[in-house]
This record gives sequence, structure tokens and C-alpha cells, in this order.
Amino acid sequence: MSTPAAAQTSTSDAAELAGWSVADSAALYGVNRWGDPYFSVNSQGNVQVKPQGERGAALDMVELVKGLQGRNLSLPLLIRFDNILEDRLERLHQAFEQAIGTYNYPGRYQGVFPVKCNQQRHVVEQLMESGRRWHFGLEAGSKAELLIALSLLDDPEALLICNGYKDQRYIETAILARRLGRQPVVVIEQPDEVDRIITASHDLGAAPLIGIRAKLSARSTGRWGSSVGDKAKFGLAIPDVLATVEALRNANLLSELRLLHFHIGSQINDIAVLKDALQEAGQIYASLSQLGAPMGYLDVGGGLGVDYDGSRTATSASKNYSLQNYANDVVATAKECCEPWGITVPTLVSESGRAIASHFSVLVFDVLGTGTVPRGVPIQADSESLTVRNLRETLNSLSVLESQVDQKLESSLTTQRKLEKLQEAWNDAVKFKQDALAAFRLGYLSLTERATAEQLTWACADRIANLLPETVIPEELRALRAALAKTYYANLSIFRSAPDTWAIDQLFPVMPIHRLNEKPEELGSFADLTCDSDGKLERFINSGQAKTLLELHTFNHKQPYWIGMFLAGAYQEVMGNLHNLFGSTNAVNIRLNSKGGYQLDHVVKGDTNAQVLEAMEHNPSELLERLRMASEAAISSGQLNIKDASRLMDHLESSLRQTTYLNNCLQTTDQQN
Repeated sequence: MSTPAAAQTSTSDAAELAGWSVADSAALYGVNRWGDPYFSVNSQGNVQVKPQGERGAALDMVELVKGLQGRNLSLPLLIRFDNILEDRLERLHQAFEQAIGTYNYPGRYQGVFPVKCNQQRHVVEQLMESGRRWHFGLEAGSKAELLIALSLLDDPEALLICNGYKDQRYIETAILARRLGRQPVVVIEQPDEVDRIITASHDLGAAPLIGIRAKLSARSTGRWGSSVGDKAKFGLAIPDVLATVEALRNANLLSELRLLHFHIGSQINDIAVLKDALQEAGQIYASLSQLGAPMGYLDVGGGLGVDYDGSRTATSASKNYSLQNYANDVVATAKECCEPWGITVPTLVSESGRAIASHFSVLVFDVLGTGTVPRGVPIQADSESLTVRNLRETLNSLSVLESQVDQKLESSLTTQRKLEKLQEAWNDAVKFKQDALAAFRLGYLSLTERATAEQLTWACADRIANLLPETVIPEELRALRAALAKTYYANLSIFRSAPDTWAIDQLFPVMPIHRLNEKPEELGSFADLTCDSDGKLERFINSGQAKTLLELHTFNHKQPYWIGMFLAGAYQEVMGNLHNLFGSTNAVNIRLNSKGGYQLDHVVKGDTNAQVLEAMEHNPSELLERLRMASEAAISSGQLNIKDASRLMDHLESSLRQTTYLNNCLQTTDQQN
């Protein structure tokens, strides 16, 4: 049940009186930087989404989630906004159209979407429908992706860029597809592909449009910087480019060489890198034209970056350029390279996937509980060992220092002297704890006293962390706040829904989608449901650099706490795995309607336990039958009564039909109320 407006206003007013506002939350989580123009915080303290940017209506994410739960779609839930996908595509084309007008470029722009970025049928279909007015095409990097592209790409003017490794059947398929009215461009990425293209063309009496991917000397930066250059996995070195031209000439196929392609890595963060690559590629393009190839297309590849942390810097989670800046440089450089040679400028092609798809989906998951180190002060026993007494005395000394601060007597203590006292107290606490552990190992300390010693040590750490000044402090003391931070247990699998956070330390914006009119009083990180120590989120955006803890609200078991992961619409779904047999989440495609509300365009139920078992070649029916026989044997031996056996089988059968994630009963109860 939604919160009454009066209660929301009261909460918001109370937060402002306490010195915290929704603007503070927006600044803390950076949502106005990385979320612009789609995500922001509304006056109720909830994240809101504007799927059409500043041109359309806003949806309250909390009300949206409640509405989806009412449709029997439980968390974790992947919410895709089709309007954002359309808007990203439109902004990309507008940027190139503006650049073409600004620089009087006599050519045009014609983009393609790399299917590998998100192969979901609804996503690719939506892009084909929305991009038809620009003859927007697809890029395929495998046989399966080629099949997707051939079936969906029915615009005879749209390009089908064929990248990746290619065998004879792949090449023949592309050649024959040209007779279907498609425009497949087979891009030569390995020297041995040249002979296969020549052979297939002669055998079929037809040829594909041909492209060449060149290895550039320009070096990229960021996480994928090492994927380019002389040791790049794909592309031809310049001597191989020249040899390919001669081979095609001798085979009477040079007239089909129409495209030059290059790629300098995903998530280009520095515009200077792109400029160098464009200048080099522009000269190669002009040279190929002079060698007799008709050419016509310059494919600048992917790499258009996403500003994940909103810092607008040349770091791995950001970029130091805008979309318009990118388009301007591509257009201007292509013109500069062709005009001196009197060469017709090429149609410009880009394979932007991350920049198109990242923003359009949000993963919302719920928190199941929290964990932390023991923070309370244990009751003093009648008789305690020396090490325990020493720890109590250390804690008491900190209480005295804390009292001085509370009474405004800190002026008598210089900051340096205060730090010395805190460091001394922590050194003592660590030493006394080590003494307690040594005594326990030798049998001189009971388990109860060991527990008391550990609890007192953490109590000391808590006091010290609260007393640390906002100045430069020793690294050892700085680490106390991290050690005292809470773990928030998240109802999701990192390996299924956000594999890049685990595999390559990718940063995505993560934040609560509600309670943003309250000051977050806790520091924490997230642990997922898998039985894997790597199943965690503990790196968060922080304007140009990562931080290991996120500001979060105090968890209340009686109320849901919903967290959103944003900008993860590219690659995450297709790269997720079945670690611990956690399958896909529920997913829904949302579209704005004419009344400012929304409608569900497409719903995909998450994998059930039965489905993931079948994926691992287990037969759910056989599994149930084996357990039924075991329960009958237990009934016969008197270990299990019939009622409990029936309950067990009911649980097992219903579990097979349910999603692989945990069912938070609180959500269901709140929704019913």
C-alpha cells in the first residue's frame, strides 16, 4: 500500500529539519550526473525515471515496482524501458546529423547495433523498428548472431556488418543473403579469410560486399586498451592489408571492397585516443581508394563510452567527452582526410552498443538482512581475566575522550594529540585481543571470555571510528570504518545479473530507490545469494574513483529495502551464468502510454528451479520420484509420518515451479495490505 501524501510530506519535512534533503541524496549518489536525463530523485525521496528524457513524463520507480509486484512479478526484477532505447538511438543520430551540418559534410551517417551487446529478441526487434527511418543495421560476430540479423533485418538499405571468425559456410551464407536483398559486408579480420572469400565467390558465382579491419598503431586507454595494436586479436597489419588488396584484384573482386573498419577498444574514455585513431584510419581509407577500391564506408567500430560515475573524466568508469563531441570528431576528421586527395567522403558507420543499451534497463533487488561485527559492550562478569580487564580499561579511556568531545572540551586537545591517543588505544586493544587468543589456544581462557574479549575489541574500534577527526588520518585507523561496516544480504546473484562487476571490476551506479529523504546512517556493501566469496558488490562509484563502501539506510526487517543497479543494459544479461543454479530474473519491458502512465510491452518470467535443473541435464520428474520413494521408505520405517511426508512432497513440487531466488514474504504481505 502506498504511503499517504501527508505522511510523505511529514517525513520529508522532518528530514529537512534534520539537515538532510532529497538534493543531498541526489548529490551523494551522483544520480544527477550519471542519470541525466533519465534518472533523478523526486520530492517523495524516490528515484524517478523519465524514459523520454526531458521531453516526456516521469515514473516513480517505487510505485512502478509495487505495480509490477501486484502483477505477480517478484524481485529481483529487471525493468527495461523501451522508450530509453529509442531515445538513445535518436540522440545518436541527432548528434551525427548536427555534426554533418556543422562541418558541411557531403556524406551521411548509418549506424549498426552489435548484437553481442544484448541479443534479447525484444531488444533487437525494438531497435530495428525504431531505427528504420535511419536505415539502422546490425553487426554480427558469430553464426548464431548472423541468423538473428538475417531474420530481423528486412530493410534493403540497412547494413549487416559480419565480423568475427568466419568459416566457409559463414561466408557462403553471407553471399547468398545478398540475393535476398540484404546488404551483408563480410569484414576480413584474419589473413586466411581472404582465400575463403575468393573460393566461395567463385563457387557461387556471386560475391559479398567486402570490408577490411585494419590494426592501427594508435593505442587505446582504459580497461580494454590492450585489445588493440600489433597484438590485437582481430584485424590486418598494413602489409596484410596491401596483400589483401592485390589478392582481391587478381580475383576480380576488388570492386566489392567497400568498407574500412577499425576498433580501438570498448569504453573509450579519452577523446584524444579516438582522434589519433581517426586520423590514421582516414589516411588508410584514402590510400585504399587510390589503390582502386571503390570503398564508400568508414566503420569507426564501437567504443563510444558511458559515463558510469558522472565524473566526465578519462577514467575507466567515465569519459571526458560528450556524444556530440564524439560525432563532431568522427565527421570532421573523415572530411579532413579525404578532401586533400579529392576523394568522395565515406558513409560513416559506428557499432555503438554500450552507449545505446546501457541506460535502458534497471535491476531492482531487495535486501534480505544485514550482518556486522558485534558492536555492543558485554556485561562485566564478577571475575574476569587480566586481558579482558585490560580491554575494558582501554574502552573506558575512550569513553573519557568521548565525553571531552561531547562537552566541547576538545579544544584542549590538538588534532595531532587526539590522533595519537586514538592510535595508542587501538594498538592496546589489538595487543590485548592477541593476548586473549593466545590464552584461549593454551586453555587458560574460556570460550565465553574469548567472546567477551572480541566484543570489547570491536567496541573499542567503534568508539575510535566515531572519534576520528575529518582530517588526514593513519591508514590503519582509516580501515576501522570499513571493518565496522555492515554487509547487506541481497536477493540476487552477481554472477547471473552483474558478471562484469566480478570479472573485470566494472562499476555500475548502485543506490536505494527510496528513503532518499532520509540521511543514510550506515556504511555497507552487498553479499549475494551464492555460496561464493566473490559474490559481492563492494566497489561503488565515487566521482572519478571507486569507493569500497556505500552509504545505506538502517535496515528494518518489517519494511522492504529496495536497491537499484543502473546502466547495466549492455552485456550483463548474455554473459550471466548459472553459478549455484541461480537463473535469470523476472524481466519486463515498460513503455509510456499517452496518458503519462505505462504499459507492459513484454514480460519474461525468470527461470524456475526445474528449468535450471534441466539445463544441467537433471530430470525434475525423476528427481521427484526418487524423493517420493525415499519418503515412502521413511514412512515404512516409522521415521516420517504420512502428514509430514505429504508436506515435504508439496514443498518439493512447488519449489520446482518457483523462481530460483528467495521469496521475501514481507513483500507479498505489504502488497496485499
